[in-house]
Amino acid sequence: MLYHLYELQHSAVAPVRIAADMSQRWLSNPFNPMSYTAGAKAMVAGLDIFEQVTRRYGKPKFGFDTVTIGDKDVAISEEIVVQKTFGQLKHFKREAEGLNDPKLLIVAPLSGHYATLLRGTVREMLPDHEVYITDWHDARNIPLWQGTFDLDDYINYIIEFIEFLGPNTHVMGVCQPAVPVIAATALMAADNNPNIPASVTLMGGPIDTRSNPTEVNKFAVSHHLDWYVQNVITRVPAPNAGCMREVYPGFLQLAGFMAMNFDRHMDAHYGMFQHLVEGDEESADASRRFYEEYRSVMDMPAEFYLQTIRQVFLEYHIPLGIMTSRGRKVDLGAITKTALLTVEGELDDISGAGQTRAALDLCVNLPASKKEHYEQLQVGHYGIFNGGKWRKFIAPHVKAFIRAHPTV
Repeated sequence: MLYHLYELQHSAVAPVRIAADMSQRWLSNPFNPMSYTAGAKAMVAGLDIFEQVTRRYGKPKFGFDTVTIGDKDVAISEEIVVQKTFGQLKHFKREAEGLNDPKLLIVAPLSGHYATLLRGTVREMLPDHEVYITDWHDARNIPLWQGTFDLDDYINYIIEFIEFLGPNTHVMGVCQPAVPVIAATALMAADNNPNIPASVTLMGGPIDTRSNPTEVNKFAVSHHLDWYVQNVITRVPAPNAGCMREVYPGFLQLAGFMAMNFDRHMDAHYGMFQHLVEGDEESADASRRFYEEYRSVMDMPAEFYLQTIRQVFLEYHIPLGIMTSRGRKVDLGAITKTALLTVEGELDDISGAGQTRAALDLCVNLPASKKEHYEQLQVGHYGIFNGGKWRKFIAPHVKAFIRAHPTV
């Protein structure tokens, strides 16, 4: 019912959006004398904000055309190298000869946003690595007959992708994927899999959410699993291809994201409004680009979301050593060869300091020479993998770590 109400509300607003668009065009037309008045400029700015807030956003594009390697601009082409039901493996092919850089698999979160949220992460790693990324599909578009997808499936996908890339692949798990990435590595290590990653970098992930709990963690433990089933899980309505599939819908996730920092988002939109009134299109465009990405959300399979809530946030399976996958014990003690780097942000309000670092202590049989932790001061969660401090401080450290551990 909740999803149906959302669809109804979106349809009901459509005529208002059309009227707002027509008014905006008329008020901003240079042949209209009113367009030069302060009142008209304020109305145009307000209508622009209204259009952004009420629009339904699709899947963004990475949009890479070239990357600078040395002193040359090298063309980039995207290719899908592995196609699965709930996701695919995307390769950013650098159209140049003689490159022999490390293979890097970036595991993007399946937590509401598309993989393009890591556009800045990919852009920074492209000049020095052969980059691949997990590109998850919107559950709303996957027919019910194609089955389900849970945390164990996620782990299996990661293992399949790593095996496809072959030996000496480096893996980076950003945020939520830290858990399935370390679990996949442990299972591959226990099997003596020849394709086990040369290195794993975990960035701002919830390995042990008991450590320095954030408001996100406190909210998670304040509700029983049944509460999530009853309040955030709903079925996809027609005419979507995934009709009747149980999901945690993207629009609910976005509402949660916005509510966590409501004042900050209100200030950002007011600032955008002022820039538009003042004619500062450059500043307004910067905010617009951020929110176009931020509001592009996807539905998450219910079984994956609920299993993650239970095992990661309510029952702490990884730190307590009780995690299993498809009946197999996930033993981080099996990891003895894969180098491990954990990265945290001082001001992270999603995964508090210490939650990711816990992975180092849990890998009890991994030599100290293969363990490293890096904490970046004065950055929050998003700043760990995007922005100035990511480019200037964190990315160089990650690159150096990968180069220092080329093979298992």
